[in-house]
Amino acid sequence: MNINSPSINDLFNQLGLASDEGAINRFIDRHKGLDSRVKLEQAPFWNSSQSSFIQHALTDDAEWAEVIDQLNNRLR
Repeated sequence: MNINSPSINDLFNQLGLASDEGAINRFIDRHKGLDSRVKLEQAPFWNSSQSSFIQHALTDDAEWAEVIDQLNNRLR
C-alpha cells in the first residue's frame, strides 16, 4: 500500500512530460488561463492518452485526483 500521495512531479512523469520544477512551471505558464467552461481532460494541449488518464483518475477518484485538482487550479 502506498501511503504517499503522488506529487505534481509524479503526475507530470505519469503523463510523459518533463517533471522537474522548471518544466512544470513553464508548462503551467504556457497553458494558464484555461477557460473555466473547459474540463481539464478536454484541454487542447493533452494528447488522447493524457486526456484519458486524467478523466479516469478523476472519475475513479483515484489517488491522482487531488494532485490533478491542484494542477487544474493552477491552470485556471
